Amino acid sequence: QVQLVESGGGLVQAGGSLRLSCAVSGSLFSLDAMNWYRQAPGKQRELVAIILRGDKTVYADSVKGRFTISRDNAKNTVYLQMNSLKPDDTAVYYCAANRRFGGTPDYWGQGTQVTVSS
Repeated sequence: QVQLVESGGGLVQAGGSLRLSCAVSGSLFSLDAMNWYRQAPGKQRELVAIILRGDKTVYADSVKGRFTISRDNAKNTVYLQMNSLKPDDTAVYYCAANRRFGGTPDYWGQGTQVTVSS
C-alpha cells in the first residue's frame, strides 16, 4: 500500500516562495506518475503539475513558469517549488500518485494548506 504525506504549506506574502514536499511510502519507481493538485475554496480541484518516469513534467497554464515539480528518488520524495506566489494560488495542495498513466490518481495525501496574502 502506498501512503503519501504532504508538508511545507503555510502563510506567505504575494511574491514569495514555498516548497511543498510529498513523502512516499514506497519507491517512486513503482509509480508511473506523481501529481500535485490544488483546491481553492468554492472551486473544483485543479491539476497543477505532473512528473513522469524520466522526469518529464507537465504544468497547468496557471502555474507554468512559476512552479517546478521534482523528485528525489533516494528520499522517495516529490517536491513542488512555488515561486512568485499570488493570492490566487491560495488552496489546499494535494500530492497524488498513479500506478499507471491516465485516469484518476490511485493514491492521495491528506493535503497541506497554502495561503498567499496580498
